[in-house]
Amino acid sequence: MNIAIIYGSVRNNRQGIKAARFIEKKLKKKEYKTTLIDPLEIEIPLLHKVYKEYEADNAPENLKKIHQILKEADGFVIVSAEYNHTPPPALINIIDHFLPEFLYKPSGIVTYSAGPFGGVRSLHTLRSLMAEVGAPSIPTAFPISKVQDAFDEEGNAIEKAYNERVEKFLKEFDWYLNALKNHRQTNPM
Repeated sequence: MNIAIIYGSVRNNRQGIKAARFIEKKLKKKEYKTTLIDPLEIEIPLLHKVYKEYEADNAPENLKKIHQILKEADGFVIVSAEYNHTPPPALINIIDHFLPEFLYKPSGIVTYSAGPFGGVRSLHTLRSLMAEVGAPSIPTAFPISKVQDAFDEEGNAIEKAYNERVEKFLKEFDWYLNALKNHRQTNPM
């Protein structure tokens, strides 16, 4: 399975990248192929037209790169902060540029915050957005409280409970990945 991890923070001293690396490591350990889309590494313009509105090969190179990653993905893990109870603008900007690339593929949502609530208030917005673009989220979410203390810079869990908690999330994500991939293959739209 091929998984695109979409991370959305561009703030200085961002801590959520540790959570994205943690998820990436856990997925690789389960032998998934992963690609991390980080808006600091793959910059894209603010949305003024979606990818499919560009003529032939006239899209910006970074949009082409993300298009290919999303198109080849069997599913998505969204890693999101909570800014004023909503996902960060950079994350929404990435998702809003694309549509057919997401269709009929599952998403798993990881939220985080510096405080005790783990970014869960942004979860509702993300569930609606991912359903709207055709990549419905799995029922289980993976909230991370005090992200700055939960992982080291490489994405290893300092709070060991995260190693156990992530297993339920990934098991459910795997079920949806297989179910939707099998259905896409046997019943193409």
